[in-house]
Amino acid sequence: MIPPSIRRRRATDLDGCVAALAEVHRVDGYPLNWPADPHHWLREPHPARAWVAVAADATAAEDADAAIVGHVSVHRLPGPSTGPPARPTAEVTRLFVAPAARGLELGSALLARARQWASARGTDLVLDVTCGDASAAALYERTGWRCTGVSVAPWTAPDGSPVSLRHYALRSDAAPASAARRRASRPAASRSSGGSSTSTS
Repeated sequence: MIPPSIRRRRATDLDGCVAALAEVHRVDGYPLNWPADPHHWLREPHPARAWVAVAADATAAEDADAAIVGHVSVHRLPGPSTGPPARPTAEVTRLFVAPAARGLELGSALLARARQWASARGTDLVLDVTCGDASAAALYERTGWRCTGVSVAPWTAPDGSPVSLRHYALRSDAAPASAARRRASRPAASRSSGGSSTSTS
């Protein structure tokens, strides 16, 4: 079986994304609260980038909606309004894999694409997952994410009960792009003095 390919999300993918999300919600209960407008939910928060996993055997126009079998997006978080500037940070959101495409490590592949995007920009990543979603937590921890704490969500479950969230973070290996530009603009003598250097690739 040819594994699905991952590419940037297009506006024309949204119907297929919603169809896959509906199946994920039916099987897994994600999202916990089905959105009134799932198309809008997938577009918000306004993503800096979004990707879809596309089934390799669904190429005909009539299969366009069924072709989408996974999704992930990232959006940039604002820095602090006061105090020293923080490292650039983005949040991973709307990660899901259709039940029919499970077992192909698509979740890991989608997370890796988000990580690649963040590393190229010297950006740290964060995400939240409900405490009851043990399989998602295991995926994050297996792929290098670190749990940074637990809190109560500002929204409730369908029955009105509180929802606990686990917070995860993944630090970028690369320096922020702004810092790299500042280093590159310094005179060579200044960069080479001090006995240390930083390399990004």
